[in-house]
Amino acid sequence: MNLPETMPETMPGTMIAIDPETPGGPEVLVPVERPVPQPGDGELLIRVAAAGVNRPDLLQRAGNYPPPPGAPSIPGLEVAGTVAALGEGVDPALLGTPVCALLGGGGYAEYAVAPAGQCLPVPDGLAMAEAAALPETLFTVWTNLFERAYVQAGDTVLVHGGTSGIGTMAIGLCRLFDVDVIVTAGSADKVAAALAHGATHAIDYKSEDFVERVQAITGGAGVAAVLDMVGGDYVPRNLKCLAEDGRHVSIAVQRGAEATIPIWQVMRRRLTLTGSTLRPRDARFKTLVAEEIGRLVWPFVAEGTLRPLMDRSFPLAEAAEAHRRMEAGDHIGKIVLTVGE
Repeated sequence: MNLPETMPETMPGTMIAIDPETPGGPEVLVPVERPVPQPGDGELLIRVAAAGVNRPDLLQRAGNYPPPPGAPSIPGLEVAGTVAALGEGVDPALLGTPVCALLGGGGYAEYAVAPAGQCLPVPDGLAMAEAAALPETLFTVWTNLFERAYVQAGDTVLVHGGTSGIGTMAIGLCRLFDVDVIVTAGSADKVAAALAHGATHAIDYKSEDFVERVQAITGGAGVAAVLDMVGGDYVPRNLKCLAEDGRHVSIAVQRGAEATIPIWQVMRRRLTLTGSTLRPRDARFKTLVAEEIGRLVWPFVAEGTLRPLMDRSFPLAEAAEAHRRMEAGDHIGKIVLTVGE
């Protein structure tokens, strides 16, 4: 292959990756050999040490969430590792530095390409596995809870899936920015884990009505915002949890992509329903988010006050087991694949 000037001549031509040829269950996640990608203008090549596992990876594997145009077929939306090569226009000082990155795909591999603007430095004291567990959930929670729902200090919010990667990141950020966070979880153990991680309140949705509990916790006032990854019949129930002028943000549809809502209540209480998907957004938008996170959140990472809650790590070759663990729903926090270093 033609190597950029900033790519060492010793760079291998091929790498091990997880790149299923057909959709299916976890069994399709087997190591294969693929060409090492080349960084284009404004991009860098990362020698991957660890890659985060996220629910969109499971959907992609099953054939229900195809990569956006131009993204690799290799799954994986976040990695951490060392910068191995640079494309044109990238600061030469980045070569050899540890970074974590938000990707459009390609993370389940020994090497991955990322736009330089979507990378953040890995500070001393942060393990590579922890660094790989940060970008996808951090970008998602920041853009949806703190930007789209414009949550601020003193607010109370409701977050579903309190022990998921998204939920635990929301707890961590809310704690840092003086926001009270009520989460839902599916067992007494998960409720305890969410509280130990810093949730203000945690509700076992299997044994309690979360709408009634939210109303009791807030004294009938409701919450300023709901971060919802459930969808379906949860949406009208979520609206009952909102205070006047409350904001409902949808980021996934695990229980269904359609919902029936009381429009009159939306009008009377001046509710806002919004949502977003991060993966299809362009590099310019993600770079702006990375810059904002770098200013406002990354100092907490550097000083050790923001860390992902880690569940388990699996070697890259055991990606199928990592997916099985996530599908089983028993995990608490982030699952990562270790690739090297």
